[in-house]
Amino acid sequence: MENTLTKSDRFILRGAMKKSNNGILNEISTKAPSKLNKDEIKAATAQIYVKIEELHKTMRAEGKHSILLVFQGLDAAGKDGSIDKLYNGLYPMATEAHAFKAPSEDEASRDFLWRLHKLTPATGHIGIFNRSHYEDILVPTVHGLFSKEIISKRYAHINNFESLLKDNGTQVIKFYLHISKEEQHKRFEERKTSVEKMWKYSSNDLNESDKWDEYMEVYENIFAKSKIKWNIIPADQKWYRDHLIALTLLSEMEKLDMKYPNTIK
Repeated sequence: MENTLTKSDRFILRGAMKKSNNGILNEISTKAPSKLNKDEIKAATAQIYVKIEELHKTMRAEGKHSILLVFQGLDAAGKDGSIDKLYNGLYPMATEAHAFKAPSEDEASRDFLWRLHKLTPATGHIGIFNRSHYEDILVPTVHGLFSKEIISKRYAHINNFESLLKDNGTQVIKFYLHISKEEQHKRFEERKTSVEKMWKYSSNDLNESDKWDEYMEVYENIFAKSKIKWNIIPADQKWYRDHLIALTLLSEMEKLDMKYPNTIK
C-alpha cells in the first residue's frame, strides 16, 4: 500500500518520537506543542484510524506479519485510555489485548516470560500488552526484590525474547506514556472523585508515586538497554497522545508493504 503519511505528520513524528537511550526523559516535554490545533489533530487522528484498519485487514488476509504493541507508563499515565482509543482503528477479529498485574502463584512458579509468550499475537493479528515483561524489571528493581545479577539477566532475556518475536515475523512496537508529576496527581484526584474512574484508584498509588525518581531511573536503564527502541509519547494531553500513537502504528504498518493475496487457497 502506498505510504500515506503527510509532510506535517512526519514533522510531528520526528519532533515528538525521540528515541531514549541516554537518559533524556527530562528533556522531552510531556505536553503538545502550543502551535497545534486540538480539533484539527483529533480530526486527523480519526482519518489515521481508517487507514490503520484497512492495513490491519490487509495484514490479516496476507498472513505474513503480526504486531505486538507494548504500553508502559507510571500509574495514571493513560494506558487503558490509549488502548481504548486505538481500538477505533483496529480490525476486531484480529486484535487481542492483555493486561498484566502481579503474577499469580502459578505464574510465579514458572519463568517470568512464560505468561507473556503464550499471549503473543498470531500471524495476521495485532496483540496489545497493557503493562508487560518490563514490569518484571521495574517493580523488583524499585522494591529490591531480586539481586542485581537476576535483574541483569532479565534485561538479556527480554532482548532475546523480543528478538525471537521479530525473527518470527512479529513487529514489536513499544510505547512509554510520558506524563508529568502534576498531571499524574491531577488524575489521581479525578479517580477519587469520579464515579466512572473510582474503581481504578488504589491507596497504594500515592505510595508508588513517592518513588517517582526511582521508577524514572529504572525506565532510563530500560530504554538504554533495549535492542528494540522505545517511542516516548508526551501524554499529558490525551488528544495528542492518541494522535502520536496512531501515527507511529500507521508508519510501522506501511513499512511492511502488505498486499492482499491474489491467489485462492
